Amino acid sequence: MRISEIVSNCNKNFGIYKVIEDVEFDYLGLCSSNLDFSFCTFIDNKNYLNNISKNANMIITTFEIAKLLSGRGVCISENPRISFFKLHNHLAETKTYKIEKEFQTQIGVNCNISKLSCISKKNVSIGNNVTIEEFVSIKENTSIGDNTIIRAGTVIGGEGFEFKRMLNEDILSVKHIGRTVIGNSVEIQYNTCIDKAIYPWDKTVIQDNCKIDNLVYIAHGVKIDKGAFLVAGSLIGGRTIINKNSWIGVGAIVSNGLVIGNNAKVNIGAVATKNVDDNASVSGNFAVDHNKFIEFIKSIR
Repeated sequence: MRISEIVSNCNKNFGIYKVIEDVEFDYLGLCSSNLDFSFCTFIDNKNYLNNISKNANMIITTFEIAKLLSGRGVCISENPRISFFKLHNHLAETKTYKIEKEFQTQIGVNCNISKLSCISKKNVSIGNNVTIEEFVSIKENTSIGDNTIIRAGTVIGGEGFEFKRMLNEDILSVKHIGRTVIGNSVEIQYNTCIDKAIYPWDKTVIQDNCKIDNLVYIAHGVKIDKGAFLVAGSLIGGRTIINKNSWIGVGAIVSNGLVIGNNAKVNIGAVATKNVDDNASVSGNFAVDHNKFIEFIKSIR
């Protein structure tokens, strides 16, 4: 697809007022996304110029930043971020994106599914020996592996929190059309919420043997590797990667877009705003090495 074609074929105002170099792309994505297909992105700050993915071949940006770009398609917008997400919403609404074909929901054998649960009638795949308790809501574009348990009140595959303030004080709600993938032998306890990804190529992923406690929130596009534990009240910001056998403690907060290493610990009540290395343990607000945090606490007592 091309931006010029999209703009000319509808009567919506995307805020794009000049296409300098028009090239084809397959999807939309953030500028640093490591994708194996061509995509359109936006840049509204010069600080991102050094982090552009090689496959980001179409960029919505300002006239000032466009002067610094070369070798890519470019179009000009007063507010590139808003133009980008308006374009995304349009592609989602008109089903212009390349997306998987719809299918009737499939449920495996020996499942124990409460009649009081709510499971979308399409685009849901549930494996064998799965337990789904009362008042669980499973939205479209969700797959659940074998032997997984989902406790009462949990919502899987819901719309995430992604809103953009526009110049006229209106608020743009960004549509979520990605997937949610839950692995084998996962247990998700009571009243937890797991959002689906924004883009059709993306997934929120909970891999095999993860254990997720009560009242945990996992935002769009998060990737959680095998054997991770997320304890009650923890909150994981969008696009964060949590690696194998990591531990997110009671009430801990992990900011968006971070990487939590293998066997790492974000301890009780910690607020992680930076990546956490493999085998590291962090505590405090803002989170630092656990031993340093304890030394500091001792020093002020």
